[in-house]
Amino acid sequence: MPRKVPVSGDMTAIGEVRTPPFARVPDPERLFERRARRFHQLSGSDGIGPYFGFLAGIAEAQQALTGQLPETDATDEARLGLALDHAMPPLDRNAFKPDAEFRSLTDRLFGALEEVAKPPAAQNALSAVRKADEASLDAMVADLMADSVPVGAMAEFAYVAAALQLHFARAASRLPERRLQPVGDGACPACGGPPVSSLIVGWPHASGSRFCSCALCGTLWHHVRIKCAICSSTKGIRYQEIEDGPGTIKAETCDECGCYVKIFNQQKDSSLDPFADDVGSLGLDLLMRETSFRRGAFNPFLLGY
Repeated sequence: MPRKVPVSGDMTAIGEVRTPPFARVPDPERLFERRARRFHQLSGSDGIGPYFGFLAGIAEAQQALTGQLPETDATDEARLGLALDHAMPPLDRNAFKPDAEFRSLTDRLFGALEEVAKPPAAQNALSAVRKADEASLDAMVADLMADSVPVGAMAEFAYVAAALQLHFARAASRLPERRLQPVGDGACPACGGPPVSSLIVGWPHASGSRFCSCALCGTLWHHVRIKCAICSSTKGIRYQEIEDGPGTIKAETCDECGCYVKIFNQQKDSSLDPFADDVGSLGLDLLMRETSFRRGAFNPFLLGY
């Protein structure tokens, strides 16, 4: 069972600066390179270690394509200004419709993923999604944007999610991060997506600050500690972790909304990655199933958990 951790100085320290940057947009190449490296560190021949190796291969394919795809269009200043004026995400995921550019990206990514070592079931899923017609692909994108995935097609959806991550990370990298602002509780200021987890960072001039990480585009946004990453409540916030664990990974629970989101401490372990380690700490999710709290974050590679 996870154990409750009393709020301590480790969780409440406010960091080295009073006003850390609100947002950091991703560098797609570095984002996927770091993710791939971390998945490789987590991989092995035992348990779900081979799955981490497979996910490392996906991240490596995403990284390789960042340098091969045509540059994304420049930010539409009029659209950006309108979104910021109305506290809306500039890359509104709910308004996204697959276009020719996205279909080309998916074709190239899926082709690259043919070379990644995978079990037969994963290969069959890749073959199926490559044969999907435009209407089927559009429906899968819509389901992923709604965080609603049919149980029987999780593997196919994971591949489409990888394509969406690549597309949105590249688009988010073009946004002016200093102009981004809050757009709502538990929402990425770039695309409006939910967090995958949160980090206590060790960055210069922001060490000890906490940032949420977007599951879709990889944007990070500042979120004060002891405040729910989903509903922003400060009531009934508690921390649970695996007994005798390293103390770097905790589940932050909220009595107000009944959700939990993982929080990783990069000050204690700089190798922690908000996306890869969310998958790598699946054991904590399994233990949290025995509590009354439900997972509030979204990770397309943890579908079903």
